[in-house]
Amino acid sequence: MKLDLNPEVEAGLVAQAQARGLSLEAYLQQILKERSATPMPIKASGDAAKAREFRAFAKGHRPVGSLTDETLRREHLIRDAQ
Repeated sequence: MKLDLNPEVEAGLVAQAQARGLSLEAYLQQILKERSATPMPIKASGDAAKAREFRAFAKGHRPVGSLTDETLRREHLIRDAQ
């Protein structure tokens, strides 16, 4: 496999490899082996997943009570903001 890296990234990886006493190839193999051993979580998609995410988000917020038409009238919002 061939990997084309920009010079800054390559220099950073070479420095990290040298700090560990490894060649760049050995260091990259070590990193990739570690990363491939840990499965990435699969993110669910669709409406059901969005609903679960919203419910989880909402649990972290306090309820604000009922918002009636009266409380949302412009006069109330402007008065309360001043």
